[in-house]
Amino acid sequence: MVMKFVLLPWKPELIFTGTSVMGINPETGKFCSHVDFWDSIVNNDYFSLEGLWDVFKQLRVYKTPDLETPKYRILKRTANYEVREYTPFVVVETNGDKLSGSSGFNDIAGYIFGKNSTTEKIPMTTPVFTQAFDADMSKVSIEIVLPLDKDIDSLPDPNQETVSLRKVEGGIAAVLKFSGKPTEEIVYEKEKALRSSLISDGLRPKKGCLLARYNDPGRTWSFTMRNEVLIWLEEFSLD
Repeated sequence: MVMKFVLLPWKPELIFTGTSVMGINPETGKFCSHVDFWDSIVNNDYFSLEGLWDVFKQLRVYKTPDLETPKYRILKRTANYEVREYTPFVVVETNGDKLSGSSGFNDIAGYIFGKNSTTEKIPMTTPVFTQAFDADMSKVSIEIVLPLDKDIDSLPDPNQETVSLRKVEGGIAAVLKFSGKPTEEIVYEKEKALRSSLISDGLRPKKGCLLARYNDPGRTWSFTMRNEVLIWLEEFSLD
């Protein structure tokens, strides 16, 4: 369940996943009890301080631009991360230097601003991804997600040989969300914490990770920045 908390000006999303247990009166056939068990807390009593704190943490300020993003469905939210199911999307990418870096961004931004075979200008989306493909984080690409109505076969070709288009098939990813300036040290700490939580929970994270940055760092207060570390999962089941 995803709810917008409209009483606050930034309208934060409250996300709850778990199990609802309904009791039925055998004589009347009507519901007589209802208990929710959240995935994000241990103490699921009727009034739980842990549950109240879980709600409070979700009210923090995150500034998400009003731009198109990849489509996903939240399958589960724990105390430490979300599990999302992403639908396929297309990216324009080039080589980067490090997860927190911006090397190559001007090249891929140039593609959507018209530096392509048809000089077509393509709407900006969010986030900007940097992706490490190996466990050592030594091979990095920087990527802009293209609008979902764009098909890879009908998109114009990049003018630069170092820029390419790629279809991401989607899948299941675990996501850790955080604010502030995403320095290399912080990103590595978040990746390590997320991977440790996944392994502890019996999940199978793939090698590498993605850093998603949603904001223009020159126009956004650091404490309101929305950042995410994503790790694709080998498999996932709600059972």
